[in-house]
Order: sequence, then structure tokens, then C-alpha cells
Amino acid sequence: MLDMENIELPKLENDQKSYAGIPEAVFVEDVEAFMKQSGSEENVEKVLKSLDEQHSKYKFMEFNIISRKRRLRQQIPDLAKSLEMIKILKNQSEEQETRFLLSEQVFVKTRVPPTKTVCLWLGANVMLEYPLDEAEELLKQNKHSAEVNLKCLEHDQDFLRDQITTTEVNMARVHNYDVKKRQAKKAAEEK
Repeated sequence: MLDMENIELPKLENDQKSYAGIPEAVFVEDVEAFMKQSGSEENVEKVLKSLDEQHSKYKFMEFNIISRKRRLRQQIPDLAKSLEMIKILKNQSEEQETRFLLSEQVFVKTRVPPTKTVCLWLGANVMLEYPLDEAEELLKQNKHSAEVNLKCLEHDQDFLRDQITTTEVNMARVHNYDVKKRQAKKAAEEK
């Protein structure tokens, strides 16, 4: 599994609470004052719609964070395997026989001579040849960056969960305010 305890998060700006710039949901203490301030004291549906839109945006952000975390969780072990392979290649002094994956479920037997260079996929269909030391340094750098990004995403996901919860509580409070207001109005009409 990934060793994330010793990864240090970068510092946030003074007014920032998330790395992705997720807006903070404000908890509604006084629902009546909030309704007056929003200018929709009588139109609860408008306020609920606004809160629901905010909730939907938070859920969309959460979906994106989860998919980015999934990609990073796959990428980090791949980078670790590549680093291990470079160490093997550095210590190799004679030709070795190995098998590599040609396509799904198809392996090919080959002989690998000692080498001083390796080719790395950089993305966007770009592959470059690097000396083993440079390749190792690049992969270590990429692995560290991926681990830091994963840690930042975990922080943002925790922050986002809090914002989703706050928004849901606000929606429930506004709804309850509307129900109580209607009940009071109905009771006043019956008298």
C-alpha cells in the first residue's frame, strides 16, 4: 500500500482552505435572517433551488476528485515498478532472459543486454531515451509529485465532504423553516 504518512502537504494561502479553491459553504445560524437577507423571505423554493445547485456543484467536484485520486493510486505503483526496474538495469552486468507483455495475455521471451539508457513514456504519445541516472531521478520526482497531489486531493475531499454536509444541513433547516411558517400561518387562519 502507499506510504502517505511522511508526505508533507504544501502550505495553503492565508484565506484558502482547500488546494483546489473549493468555495466554503456558510452555515446558516439564523434561518429567518438568512431568508430576509436573500430577499426571498416568501419564496423558499428559490432559496432551496440555490442551495441545491450549490450541493450539485459540490457533488460534481467530489466526483472529479475521486476520479483523479483513482488515477494517481494507479500511477504511483507503476512509477515504483519503473524505479525498481531501473535499479535492476543499473546492476545488470550480463545479458538476461525475460518475458514482456506484448499485448493483453500475450508475452514474448527476449534477451536484454546490459544497457546504460532506458526509454520512458512521457505522455501524449511521447517517448524519450534517458541515461539510467536521469531516468531514475525523473521517476523519483514524478512519484513524489504524484504522492503530494494524492495527499492534497485527500485533504480537499475531506474539506468537500464538510461543505456537502453543511449545505445539506442548510437545505434541511430552510425546509423546516418553511414547514413551521406554513403551520403557523395555518394555525393563525383557523383561529
